[in-house]
Amino acid sequence: MNDILPDSTAVWQHLEDTFREIAGAYGYREIRFPLLEQTQLFKRSIGEVTDIVEKEMYSFEDSGGDHISLRPEGTAGCVRAAEQHGLLYNRQQRLWYQGPMFRRERPQKGRYRQFHQFGLEAFGMAGPDIDVEIIELSVAFWRRLGLADCLTLELNNIGSAEDRRRYGAILGEYLAGRAEELDPSARNRIETNPLRVLDSKHPGNRAVVEGAPAMADCLSPESVEHFEALKDLLAAAGIGFTENGSLVRGLDYYNYCVYEWTTDALGAQGAVCGGGRYDGLVAQLGGRPTPAAGFAIGVERLALLLETLEKIPADAQFRADICIVVIGDGVTAESQALARRLRERYPDLRVVCQCGGGKYSQQVKRAFELNARLVAVMERAEGGSPQQVKLRSLDDGFEPVTVPLERCEEEVERLLSPDS
Repeated sequence: MNDILPDSTAVWQHLEDTFREIAGAYGYREIRFPLLEQTQLFKRSIGEVTDIVEKEMYSFEDSGGDHISLRPEGTAGCVRAAEQHGLLYNRQQRLWYQGPMFRRERPQKGRYRQFHQFGLEAFGMAGPDIDVEIIELSVAFWRRLGLADCLTLELNNIGSAEDRRRYGAILGEYLAGRAEELDPSARNRIETNPLRVLDSKHPGNRAVVEGAPAMADCLSPESVEHFEALKDLLAAAGIGFTENGSLVRGLDYYNYCVYEWTTDALGAQGAVCGGGRYDGLVAQLGGRPTPAAGFAIGVERLALLLETLEKIPADAQFRADICIVVIGDGVTAESQALARRLRERYPDLRVVCQCGGGKYSQQVKRAFELNARLVAVMERAEGGSPQQVKLRSLDDGFEPVTVPLERCEEEVERLLSPDS
């Protein structure tokens, strides 16, 4: 794919741990589903005349003649897996997932052909209260990351499927009258999916869209009522937002409220999170009619935002608690035995045992690279096994301490304790 994924493992782990904790606090549990799905799943859910299905999916025919695609997004696969395993039958369900997605598009800042997402889906709840809960959860995530003041919530009401069909006919007629002012891609959308022209970034298309009929004039009373109640609940929760009448999202399954969290810190590619309601998707994929809502967060773009704004916390970097350094030959078994005892006695400690030997200076350098809090130096004494271990701090937090091997665990605990 000719993409080089950013080397930010520790930051990604920090993001995953934080998201898992917050999602769990709101009652969401993790679900896992395959990278490969039947191509028809995405055609039925995302829409056959979307950019994703027409141009961006990695699809192929396998040796059995089945048409398979790498998942370009997570909602359809989550719905398929939850329905297949009976998780949605006559019940409410809150689920989250994380993992790689794949789209064959020109790589962008923070978006690669293989990219990663955190996704969250809620099923069986039709009111705007669940929309607000999901948005509130995202706010809690931004606050934990120190990004609450760096992101803007943009909302739009795209109505029901019938509302969109009615508006699409009106919009298509308007766009056809100004087709010569549109770029070729937008002209192709006039007959197939005119709403996709609304969120085009092309300057010429934007000028045409500014004069287009308003979607609000085609919305049903039910759509308006849902959206107004959602805005009232957001205001009651103290969550600010702006309304963006051009926001439609790139997937056909959405209805009613759609939204994005955006930033101006990353240039044109400023969308970090997007979501909304998709009340018809479960039935569309063969299940019972089930109201649903959710969002997805781009991990690479989020990590890039943290880096750009210098908001990566120190504890997001990997740090070994103790690194065991071996000098000379014949103490490998003792060093590994010490590491085992430390891990068994203190399961939360990150203990790294230097393997492969090397000079003392080389091993200490590797300990620095691991950002180790403590180094335990083991060396065979004359005439027998090592009877003592030297414990030292790489940041000169204390004078080196030499203790008998049998007392090493207790001394490690003392030196690593917050009061030490």
